[in-house]
Amino acid sequence: MSDTTAAPLSAPLDDATARIASDRKAIRLWLYAICLLIFAMIVVGGATRLTDSGLSITEWKPIHGAIPPLSVAEWEEELEKYRQIPEYQLINKGMSLEEFKFIFWWEWGHRLLGRVIGLAFFVPLVWFWWRGRIERWLLPWLVGGFVLGGMQGVVGWWMVVSGLAERVDVSQYRLATHLTLACLIFIYLFALARYLALIPANRTSASPQTSRPFSGTAKLLLALLVLQIFLGGLVAGLKAGLSFNTWPLMDGQFIPSGLWTMAPAWINHFENVLTVQFQHRMTAYLIVGFAIWAMWAVYRSEAARHLRGAAHAVVAILFVQMLIGIGTLLGHVPFWLALSHQGFIVVVMMAVVEFWARARFAEPVRA
Repeated sequence: MSDTTAAPLSAPLDDATARIASDRKAIRLWLYAICLLIFAMIVVGGATRLTDSGLSITEWKPIHGAIPPLSVAEWEEELEKYRQIPEYQLINKGMSLEEFKFIFWWEWGHRLLGRVIGLAFFVPLVWFWWRGRIERWLLPWLVGGFVLGGMQGVVGWWMVVSGLAERVDVSQYRLATHLTLACLIFIYLFALARYLALIPANRTSASPQTSRPFSGTAKLLLALLVLQIFLGGLVAGLKAGLSFNTWPLMDGQFIPSGLWTMAPAWINHFENVLTVQFQHRMTAYLIVGFAIWAMWAVYRSEAARHLRGAAHAVVAILFVQMLIGIGTLLGHVPFWLALSHQGFIVVVMMAVVEFWARARFAEPVRA
């Protein structure tokens, strides 16, 4: 993946343009670092879910909560709070303090990463702003990224609350929303970084001057990917991967019966384990098929020669993700394979965003 601007090498930059290019490089390297932290957050969040650790901390203390229990008495206090919720009473009753510490540390690490990401975004943002290194058009986009991060913290607690009373786990609706928003933030920041890498230093707007071929195709592929991430969140929230562990058939059929047994019918798409897993499978086929078609169309277009590598990478990476997903299903959701499936979605997002960014902003290569 090239990380150079699209300015012609033969055209020397004046001092002002060179300063803009330097500032943009510093900002995009910072954004890449934030994206790396978000990747870690997605992986740790997946581990927290797979170890059923997400409800071990029953209070939201954005500041004080950064300090873990430091004495036996404080550990006992945290365990006593956990004993009050349905998950302990119905599933983990009698859990020892050592067993509680195991799930506590996963959730605490997940929340700590959230705090680290907030600081790693806020402090450099203020510094770049104070030093006058952020262009006027870029500032709202960066502030918007910070606001999205704050929203994610609120959504995370909103998710946890759903599992503290009357349930032994969190709502699949809220888990899917939490996961999807995390991925949207990654897409937002990575796309912004790629934009800064691909546009000429003398461009001072957030959009290209003319429409580009395949930018709509890439945007649709990105939208389908976000939908699939939400559907995957529903699968995770319902633990739907623990059922119908065969492929390519489900319950002995490619299109199984019983997809719409709940009433009203729409609720099957969110609460029927069979339907939720089926639609996740079908959307995967749709995305892979669409990506293959897009790659074929790109290779047939001379005007899109600069997109061939990106389109090819998207298809290859999607196949890897699908194979990991199938392995996770057939293996009845083994921890490391399931975690790889969630973590590898970041690689998929990077590939699709790169395809979109190049289709939208990169200058076509002239023959």
